[in-house]
Amino acid sequence: MTSLDADEERVTRAQRLLIHLGAALVARPFDTGTHEKLRAFLHKDAEPALASLAVLSRRPEAELRSRIAELAGHPLRSAGSSPA
Repeated sequence: MTSLDADEERVTRAQRLLIHLGAALVARPFDTGTHEKLRAFLHKDAEPALASLAVLSRRPEAELRSRIAELAGHPLRSAGSSPA
């Protein structure tokens, strides 16, 4: 099984956390625990996550497609292409 590299892991964890916190804020906008978790993320983890996102964004498209195929276990098809 292929695992995520450090930048992929950091961005994935941040995305999952932020989606969870966003949903929690919608459901309970004044929950102090959720606000504290968001503050902690912004204070400690946002900068490294953004730096990792910048690293991933600089990867060439071919490398990204190859990496996605590797993680998914099958190659990506271009829009309009038919399955083999």
